[in-house]
Amino acid sequence: MEQTAVLGFDGYALGGVSVGEPKEIMYEITDSITPLLPADKPRYLMGVGTPQDIVFGVSCGIDMFDCVIPTRCARHGLLFTNSEKIVIKNSRWRECNDPLDETCDCYTCKNYSRAYLRHLYVAGEILAMVLNTIHNVRYYMRLLEQIRAALKEGRFLEFKNDFLNK
Repeated sequence: MEQTAVLGFDGYALGGVSVGEPKEIMYEITDSITPLLPADKPRYLMGVGTPQDIVFGVSCGIDMFDCVIPTRCARHGLLFTNSEKIVIKNSRWRECNDPLDETCDCYTCKNYSRAYLRHLYVAGEILAMVLNTIHNVRYYMRLLEQIRAALKEGRFLEFKNDFLNK
């Protein structure tokens, strides 16, 4: 990696660490390789994207991520919130008139209840995938906004610890 870093590329990508390896190995590789990459160039972690992985990656110095997780999970009814992961097809949401995430400002959370989202999903309505995707993508956008604010304010370590411990 050190030989590649001196070549002066516009940015650097780290890949092949999220295709079946245990998370501990992916974290170890990311933590050991990222410091070898130039800090003044974009550092990209390919195919990694759970919320926990993103927070960990940023703590190692990663700048960019890409992953199908937010959209794939949305299509399959797994929704991210600040308090829990919600599997919207579960019967416990059948009569829940609460928004998906009361702290979220997305279109889905502002306009639809968990019960209605469950109904759409169980009925096989395409709208379920659309609304779920809107929410999950906004969840990720908000997560990155929170990360940027924590970095700017010098409190990222506190943010990381709080996020990973909840």
